[in-house]
Amino acid sequence: MEEQLSKTEFRNAMARVCAPVNVITTNGPAGRGGFTATAMCSVTDEPPTLLVCMNSRSTQTALFFENRRFCVNVLTQEHKELAGYFAGQREDMDDRYAAAEWIDFRSGSQALSDAIVSFDCRLTEARLVGTHHIFIGEVMDIRSRRDGHALLYFDRNYVHVPTQSGSFGG
Repeated sequence: MEEQLSKTEFRNAMARVCAPVNVITTNGPAGRGGFTATAMCSVTDEPPTLLVCMNSRSTQTALFFENRRFCVNVLTQEHKELAGYFAGQREDMDDRYAAAEWIDFRSGSQALSDAIVSFDCRLTEARLVGTHHIFIGEVMDIRSRRDGHALLYFDRNYVHVPTQSGSFGG
């Protein structure tokens, strides 16, 4: 019989995985919400699709399901404080949003005006796995900038990895 890994062992191992920090927002008939996440990745480029994981115990879960939209905002080094607010340091959603400037996509989703990149997604599928919902979103629109350094999370801390300016060719 195989031994099962403990929750602590798994969490400690995952802390060793470097990940970009994102603020995931939603806006629509159910209202506006948002949370900080590192669990985000691309799924496919045909059609452009990504996934985000959200704790199923979050009081905002219903907002995301009802709005059927979400926006992934990839943060820069300058957004450490904002990441904390959306991670729960500020309970009031209006206070979280007041801490930054936002731009509306045609869909009504709100994008962080100075995010490295923002992906406006239509929720196409959701699946509950353990303690988290996996949201699959078809990317409907993108805003991006050519400069800035991504805010990364590693070993339970924000880290800075120097890179060349921009990631676009020629």
